[in-house]
Amino acid sequence: MSVFDLSSRTVLVTGATSGIGFETARQLAERGATVLVHGRTTDDAQAAVDKLTATAGIGAPQLHALSADFTHLEEVEVLARRVVAEHPHLDVLVNNAATAAPERHTLTDDGNELAFQVNFLAHYLLTCLLEPALISDPGGRVVNVSSSLHHTASIQWSDPHRARRYSRLAAYAQSQLALTVFAADPRVTAVSVHPGICTTGLLPLYGLDGSPAADGAAHVVRLCDPAVEIVNGAYYDRDQRIDPAPAASEDRTVRRLSKLADQLVGHHR
Repeated sequence: MSVFDLSSRTVLVTGATSGIGFETARQLAERGATVLVHGRTTDDAQAAVDKLTATAGIGAPQLHALSADFTHLEEVEVLARRVVAEHPHLDVLVNNAATAAPERHTLTDDGNELAFQVNFLAHYLLTCLLEPALISDPGGRVVNVSSSLHHTASIQWSDPHRARRYSRLAAYAQSQLALTVFAADPRVTAVSVHPGICTTGLLPLYGLDGSPAADGAAHVVRLCDPAVEIVNGAYYDRDQRIDPAPAASEDRTVRRLSKLADQLVGHHR
């Protein structure tokens, strides 16, 4: 099976209504995969499905609209329960949804710094709850869409919500480092990928010209192909496997982050 034949695969793509997520959903569906298209609201997700059907000629049975607002962990839990019930075998989870940290320090209703929750904690919770579907058959995998900015980050263990000293860039980078560290968690085979700097809503964080979102999506889709062998915890800069930040491969950091995340997602586990 090659990346051009994914007809037997079922893939959930978070944040699939725009940017790299939308292009990832499109490319996967064009290669025959059944794609679960996640959006923040039901209307957003259905609009993405309708656009894919109308503009890409993708058959409606291949696409399933799902919604959850990642600023509310309860909605993430409901999403995961629905996926497990309706798709008990899930081949790939693409943890793509992301938000730029706001200019001012902002907490969600769950009490977590907004970028840390949307970009990491929601994906942590979703992955843990989807574990039964991902390991129902051999070969299930998780692809975390991370960022090269994780190299600049540190996790503030005593103040992960950065209440004492807040910077939007530092908060965003911390969330991406956490997502990259999480790929090394041994429960589910996972990798992280920096898809390149693309013309998406996150481009202002980088301050550079970006490539088309479709280019970044191609690097994500490649890692969804079962013919591409992956090693748990590996990190890719586009199509090249490179070393992540040192913290991302430290067993102690992986264990410490899992403990912190378990505490923050609380009863939703």
